[in-house]
Amino acid sequence: MKLVIQRVKNAKVKVEDKVVGKINHGFLVLLGVTHNDTKEIADYLVNKLCKLRVFADENDKMNLNIKDVKGELLIVSQFTLYADCMQGNRPSFTNAAKPEKANELYEYFCSECEKQDIRLQKGIFGADMKVELTNDGPVTIIIENK
Repeated sequence: MKLVIQRVKNAKVKVEDKVVGKINHGFLVLLGVTHNDTKEIADYLVNKLCKLRVFADENDKMNLNIKDVKGELLIVSQFTLYADCMQGNRPSFTNAAKPEKANELYEYFCSECEKQDIRLQKGIFGADMKVELTNDGPVTIIIENK
């Protein structure tokens, strides 16, 4: 499982010109799932995400987590995070999990984040989505389970 986490001032995701998820201050999380991912891996990454201290404290140091700042989450599935571009010019996506497994773990990941008492919005799994954001910093962190 791979997370691309962007600290944002705001973000939204649209499907067919309709906003399906929108947040203010918080994280836009692009989530990719690979073949050997499990609920245990998802649990580990939910914990890392919710405790990630990249928001400024009173001394302007990255010392606060998303719960400390009452931030929000927008989580968008993105199988292209597992693109392999090592051969040729057209990416291979064989490292991405099959849609059934990926959707199951995506939904599980989102439900576990909601249990952390953080306001959460989502994209629509498998849809053609348009994502808009105002990156704050910019701060972009990549976390993956090895």
